[in-house]
Amino acid sequence: IQTLRSIIRSIMVGTRSAGRKREGGKSMEEIKDQLKAKYQRKTKEESGIEERKDEEIATAKDEMKMFQFAQQPIDIEDIWQRDLTAIAGMRKNQDAAVDTMGCHMLHDKEAEPKVQRFQILLALMLSSQTKDEVTSAAMQRLRARGCTIDSMLAMSRSELEQLLTPVGFYRRKAEFIQEAAAVLKEKHAGDIPDTIEGLCALKGVGPKMAHLVMQTAFGRTLGVAVDTHVHRIANRLHWVKTKAPEQTQKQLEELLPRQEWSRVNKLLVGFGQQICMPVRPKCVDCQLNATCPSSTEKNKKKKSEEKED
Repeated sequence: IQTLRSIIRSIMVGTRSAGRKREGGKSMEEIKDQLKAKYQRKTKEESGIEERKDEEIATAKDEMKMFQFAQQPIDIEDIWQRDLTAIAGMRKNQDAAVDTMGCHMLHDKEAEPKVQRFQILLALMLSSQTKDEVTSAAMQRLRARGCTIDSMLAMSRSELEQLLTPVGFYRRKAEFIQEAAAVLKEKHAGDIPDTIEGLCALKGVGPKMAHLVMQTAFGRTLGVAVDTHVHRIANRLHWVKTKAPEQTQKQLEELLPRQEWSRVNKLLVGFGQQICMPVRPKCVDCQLNATCPSSTEKNKKKKSEEKED
């Protein structure tokens, strides 16, 4: 009886399939193929969902590791090495204003060495409290007039002021430039001093400028050049705890090995121009936002966790 039933069922299925074929319908084999394809698509989709879940879990684990690492007390040497490595990575494109319009880029490289050194000094004197773009434009105007010690002395004060505008404190800087040019011509044979003390003796030249002049004009790194960017970032990262750039310079020179002195200024200045700005720093884009004590992103996360608790 069971065998008879199987035979009848086979005949009925075959009859239905033949009917579907005649009517333009689908055979059982075609239906099976469709169901199989649909099952395979569903399986693939579910596999993709699982892969995405695995990726999300892996990302969450990485973030947790970073958070746990950030909570661990580590030595100050580990801190600055970690931070400086990350900053160097963020600055690898070297596309900040300091890279293309910094004072090391503004002198005439075809001029005689004495003139090049004077132009480097001049650019640094103009750069104080002035954006690199403005300093660069002013140096182009000065170079169009010669930009030598003699050309600075030959100009009237008002003419020089007009060329410097809109450099910050351009009137005072015009006075300092002409006074420095006179001293250089009279006491240094038309060249600039090759010591920190000699440079700082010129009006309008401070320690930061002097160190950058020594580094750029003479290829000698005698200390860390600390401007407002370096001072701000070193304190934000808790490398130092100081109130004045001079204090920051002293502590950084004690903290950093000598081989790091030459690059730290340019790295931090560019970082300060692009990410760690004085106002509204871009902590969301910073690779140090999980470890930086001053990170707004880290503080947001902490407040969010406190609300959840």
